[in-house]
Amino acid sequence: MTDQAPAAQTDGPEIPGKPVSASRTTLSHIMTHNDTNLLGTVHGGVIMKLVDDAAGAVAGRHSGGPAVTVSMDEMAFFEPVRVGDLVHVKAQVNWTGRTSMEVGVRVLAERWNESTPATHVGSAYLVFAAVDADGKPRRVPPVLPESDRDRRRYQEAQIRRTHRLSRRRAILELREKRAAEGFDD
Repeated sequence: MTDQAPAAQTDGPEIPGKPVSASRTTLSHIMTHNDTNLLGTVHGGVIMKLVDDAAGAVAGRHSGGPAVTVSMDEMAFFEPVRVGDLVHVKAQVNWTGRTSMEVGVRVLAERWNESTPATHVGSAYLVFAAVDADGKPRRVPPVLPESDRDRRRYQEAQIRRTHRLSRRRAILELREKRAAEGFDD
């Protein structure tokens, strides 16, 4: 799936935009021993699942229906998460194309039984595509940034999209070149 849909899927009347706040959400979860890795901290895959869940909810809310994960551009872990941490996964739509959306996610953790400030433990950027009942791309409403921070996130998302598309083109060109040279990999 790509960031762009065939023209036939995007024809039709203009869709009114939605403000960032219309779909922003927070998912919170207490980490237990079932979530740990061999080092005794919370497994990165558990955090990634929460990130995908929160981002998927935001994408579905913004697009007004089903949306599927296309890619996870980045998942950065800054601090370990421990058993007993209350993890807050905050997600919002940063940017929209015709059928795709970038969702930014910020992961915070705090001790479940303490009143200390939460620590920023991770961040991620995911791309979702809105789909219809047949799994075909469908149009999404434009996102309407509401604050200077939202506008910055929108601009940064455009940069990430440009890099994604450029990287994809470069890889396809390299594969075509290698195939023309007789490499079968």
